[in-house]
Amino acid sequence: MRIRLKSFSLWWFAICGLTLIETAHAVHPVAHLPVGVKEVVLYPAPPLIVVNDAGGKVDLTAARGHWAFVHFWAAWCVPCRREMPNIAQLQKRMQGQDIQFFIVNTADSEDAVFEFLGSVAADLTSLRDPDGSYTEGWRPRGLPSTFLVDPQGMVHYRALGGRKWNEAAYLDFLAELIAHSAKHH
Repeated sequence: MRIRLKSFSLWWFAICGLTLIETAHAVHPVAHLPVGVKEVVLYPAPPLIVVNDAGGKVDLTAARGHWAFVHFWAAWCVPCRREMPNIAQLQKRMQGQDIQFFIVNTADSEDAVFEFLGSVAADLTSLRDPDGSYTEGWRPRGLPSTFLVDPQGMVHYRALGGRKWNEAAYLDFLAELIAHSAKHH
């Protein structure tokens, strides 16, 4: 009897676990994920308190109620150099939408950030994680890395490596996320 009960318990937990994982992925369904964007099992966004260009603190929790585009980059990163103008265009095109951008430089000096942005995306405002400690908490597995955080503060999607964020597939994807959230809140 113990063996049957144990087998039943394992079976029951396996079914419940799969149901929870499937439910976690179904919260913000989109018709099609653009190349390089991966859906993740939902988890709370790690803390992110970074510095703006005026020296003030910016906290990701201030974005609650909105989607957040959290992007980590570094001045030495070649794919970041190619991607940054696309992100600048994306940010302009998404202006007025229900999404906030957290473009976070990881551990470069203020001068390196200023020089980098001046050469590739002068209009883009970046935040800084001076010692890289908050970036470490996100465990980006390489740079550039982008995370999409829902209005409740849960990470839904991750993109590793450079993307052409200003192309239609990515714009449509983000618009669909925002529209879906608006319908359900």
